[in-house]
Amino acid sequence: MTDATSATVSSSSEPRGADAGDAGEVSARPTRPRALLVAGLVGLAAFIAFGFAVAQNVEAPFTQPLDDAWRAFVGLAPGTGGETWALPMLFQHLGQIPGAVLTMLLIPAWLFVIRRWRSALFFLTAELVGNFGVSQLTKNLVDRPRPADDVAAGLFGPLFQVDHGSFPSGHAVSTGILVVAVAALLPPAKRLVWWIVGALLVVGMIWQRTLINAHWLSDALFGIIGGASATLIIWWAFATLLQKDYGKPLFRRAIAAPANEGAA
Repeated sequence: MTDATSATVSSSSEPRGADAGDAGEVSARPTRPRALLVAGLVGLAAFIAFGFAVAQNVEAPFTQPLDDAWRAFVGLAPGTGGETWALPMLFQHLGQIPGAVLTMLLIPAWLFVIRRWRSALFFLTAELVGNFGVSQLTKNLVDRPRPADDVAAGLFGPLFQVDHGSFPSGHAVSTGILVVAVAALLPPAKRLVWWIVGALLVVGMIWQRTLINAHWLSDALFGIIGGASATLIIWWAFATLLQKDYGKPLFRRAIAAPANEGAA
């Protein structure tokens, strides 16, 4: 009687254990969060729609009254020196060669060094697609004029050398990419601090690009949206690969020596 009972318990408990193991494997299986794709597509649609609206009247799109008011409020005149102190120059360099070296060389190289090659491929893809597909392609298609001197009204053009095309702000696109791409490298529990830092980077970049009269306010706002949205879509595409990297440290190699190493 006892043997039969124990056999019954043993046989009935084994399938439940197997089921639990299978359930654990299913729950741990990498997935692509649909919210990333939806948010990215909505944001990219808004970016494209605004670009199309600007292209219909590049001299005075529907946001021009707001852009003019913001420029009059924030834009600096030449010779004040307000554009060359540490904080605005930080954002200036972030969207130029130093920022490109950081985002397209140093960060991907470090990710390869710490054996997060999936993350490195994601980061490079986001940078290339965003900076060339979103920023440069749109600049050439829309070709919105940058703010120009209007000395009689106390308004001035760019205080630094710039290329053609005001929409979108390439600096802003790069910032949108950076904020979302770095968030994608972090497991969910560790993203809060970065989102706060990212919000400060976004606000600072919009401020700096309009402070130096390099862009209209709408160029910077939609530049952030375009860069961030494209990166959200790429994050969704790479999500299952990125999740495999979350157990690996970002700032040091994992050195896990077996407890019995050297015992033999």
